Amino acid sequence: MVYEGIIAESVRVNGHENEVIDAYAARPLGPGPYSGVLVVHHMPGWDEWTREVVRKIADHGFNAISPDLHFRHGPGSAQEKSQRVRETGGQVDTVVLGDLAGGEAYLRDLPSSNGKVGLIGFCSGGRVAYMAATRMPTLDCAVDCWGGNVASPPATLNEHQPVAPIDMTADIAMPLLGLFGNADPNPTPEQVDQIEAALMDHGKSYEFYRYDGAGHAFFNWHNERYRVEQALDGWQKVFIFFEKHLGSS
Repeated sequence: MVYEGIIAESVRVNGHENEVIDAYAARPLGPGPYSGVLVVHHMPGWDEWTREVVRKIADHGFNAISPDLHFRHGPGSAQEKSQRVRETGGQVDTVVLGDLAGGEAYLRDLPSSNGKVGLIGFCSGGRVAYMAATRMPTLDCAVDCWGGNVASPPATLNEHQPVAPIDMTADIAMPLLGLFGNADPNPTPEQVDQIEAALMDHGKSYEFYRYDGAGHAFFNWHNERYRVEQALDGWQKVFIFFEKHLGSS
């Protein structure tokens, strides 16, 4: 019998401009080596579901970490900090990328690291995943779960998010997996078509899967939008993708 177990804990990492921020990490017990996965939380914030996702990924044999991208908007609950982010114009892309770089460094520095790191993001984190695929070239792969505003119309751009991720497509430097619900209002099926066309035009390596009967956040077992059948299939595709591009543990 192979012993199974994980350890999960709150940690701190050096984020954007070396500011120390909170993060939540989990890893398999044992010497490894293990691949790493950066988890980019959704706009509801660095919440209980996000931490459960980190543990789920670790349980599948990966080192995992999720930095609190709303750390600077605390104290308070994930919901309260998320509301402050919205009120101040949204997440700042440069800060988010800096914080994720700190999470990536944490994973690479673990004694059990095999040297490979992927990224998965949900909702606003899916948008970040698409952007990270163009701006964090040391990653080995990225997963966009229903990322909204990847194909942002010009009127929605601001000083915090000055460029729509779709306009960065030419710079994607790694395989990309995308999972989408066909009943999602953001991104709509038409927007997903637009994103896929951009990936095809630039000859990028990608896999897109679309689910009938599912809308936004259909992986989230904490709310009424959860869709069991679609989520089970989606998670299976995520782990197959990670094993393909990061290696199996």
